[in-house]
Amino acid sequence: MGLADKAKAAAKNVEGKLQEAKGNVTGDTKDQLEGKAKQGEARVRNAGEDVKDEVKKAID
Repeated sequence: MGLADKAKAAAKNVEGKLQEAKGNVTGDTKDQLEGKAKQGEARVRNAGEDVKDEVKKAID
């Protein structure tokens, strides 16, 4: 996984956790759900990059 892609996925995950926490504190379910969705997006990005890494290792 490229360093830039790792950083983007990590940033998206942190953003999602912060938004979910904000929703938990304020009781805003929209923020809670959007935060969880962003965390899910980060997991998908990481999984995709992990697959790329494994393919690259297999080729090398």
